[in-house]
Parts: sequence; structure tokens; C-alpha cells
Amino acid sequence: MIAASSTAGETRILVTGGTGQVGRLLGARGPASVTALGSTELDITDPASVSSVLDGYGPGDVVINCAAHTDVDGAETDVERATAINVDGPRLLAEHSVRRGVWLIHLSTDYVFVPTGGAPRPWRPEDRDVDGPDPVGVYGRTKLGGEREIRAADPTATIVRTAWVYTGAEGGTDFVSTMRRLERTRDTTRVVDDQTGSPTYSVDLADALLELATTRPSTTVGAVLHATNAGSCTWFGLAREVFRAVGADPGRVQPCTTAEFPRPAPRPAYSVLSGAAWSDAGLTPLREWRAALHDAVRHAGDA
Repeated sequence: MIAASSTAGETRILVTGGTGQVGRLLGARGPASVTALGSTELDITDPASVSSVLDGYGPGDVVINCAAHTDVDGAETDVERATAINVDGPRLLAEHSVRRGVWLIHLSTDYVFVPTGGAPRPWRPEDRDVDGPDPVGVYGRTKLGGEREIRAADPTATIVRTAWVYTGAEGGTDFVSTMRRLERTRDTTRVVDDQTGSPTYSVDLADALLELATTRPSTTVGAVLHATNAGSCTWFGLAREVFRAVGADPGRVQPCTTAEFPRPAPRPAYSVLSGAAWSDAGLTPLREWRAALHDAVRHAGDA
């Protein structure tokens, strides 16, 4: 059994997926009452592991589930593992959390949305009907499946969807880190310009989740919220801004289409998320994506 110590009145927060982009930051930036555990310490797909760890938590405590199978392309061929981590694991957490009176906050994704045609506008939480059509790719389907399992098992759980998360760290594998590496190693880089979303700096997302967990606005219990940096761009636009942020010529980034850069898993053409529900709950809106990106590049060595 593992549980964080805390002072009187301080919310104890358990973070799953504690070695990932967001989970690691929650542990590093949160108060001493935060315990961030990786999969070797808490395997959310193992009932015994979940039960053992959550036995140390009870009413007033919070679990933030950042554990996920996020390899979008790999999920297409490893459906069993993606399902175990993205669907079965969240169900186990929800079942044990509600039994112990623990508030579960589950991190989800823009990939749960299905393009419906017409003029695009930022997706609102209610636009993703639980009984609506499933996404095309395995990653999106399993993340939506996890949302459904959580809502069925624990009506008090809160789902927070985000998108295009990055750290920008040297040697990282996220998009911003990759663009920084390509800027140093290639004269030009081609990036798709027909997929639009909201880049989200992992530091900003971690701070937002900590605010949610520690302030616990009453309207957010059992709700679905969206948390991304404000504004939107295409991957091409994001890549050009990365080059600009490091002092390179953004003209070295050239646009291409999704058809010219095929991947095993389909990507949403438009997945901008509306943050209105987040703000309406009294939570601090995340800053504009360009400001966050430039900050990420300045502090890349600290990530």
C-alpha cells in the first residue's frame, strides 16, 4: 500500500502514469501531498495492484489518471494492450475510487470526436454524445471506451480532455521536441497543413489539473471539461512557430497534405476543443498557445 502523507486539511492526490509527460510534472510541481506512481508501482490493468494502492486513500482524496496507451499508430496493431490500458484500467480505477469515496479525474483526448462535416467550430464537451458514433482509429475508440466505462462506474468522476500535448524538451519524442531536432539536422522539413488542433504545453496542463484537484469546484464533479492552450493552428503552423521560437527561419518548414504523409492510424482533420466549460467553472483559462510554446522553448533544458 502506498499513500502520500499530508498535513491537516491538505488534499492527497494520487497520480497514475507518473512517469509520463503530464504525470511526472504533476509529481514535480504539486505539493508534498502528491504521489506520482509509474506502471511498475501501480498497474491500472491489475485489479490487485489498484486495490492495494487505493486502499490507502479515502473520502477527500483525489486520483488523477494520466496512465494511457498513447502510441496512436502502435495501437492499430496492439489493440489488446491499448484496450487494457485505455478501457479496462480506467474502469478499475473508477470502480475502486467510487467505493472509497475518492474523486477520480481522468485525462482523455480530442481523438474521441468524430468529424461531422459542416463549418468547423471548437468542440464542446456535450458534442461528444456517449452513444454517438465511434472514432475511426483504435486509439480514439479505446479512449472513448474508457470515458464510457468511467461514467458508468462512477458518476462523480470528472473527465478532462486535452490535445497535442508536448514538453519541447531536448531529446524528447513529442512533436515540438522533434521539430527542434529536425531544425538542427535538416535544411527543410515538410509538415502536414490540413489537420487543425490546439497545442498544449504539458506544464500548463499539469498546473491546470492541480488547480482543479485542489480547488474542487462543485460544478466540475461528474463533469466533462476541456483543457488546452487557447487558440489553434495546423501542425505546419506549429512547426513554423517552433522554428521561429528557436531563432530559425520558419520558411524552412514547408506544407504538405495528410495524403502525402500517410500514417497507420487516421488523424482528425479538426479537433480544436472549446475551453468555455473550464472557464465557466471558475478555473483559470490556459494561456494562448504561442506564448506557451515560446516559454517551453526557453525552459526546454528544465523539462
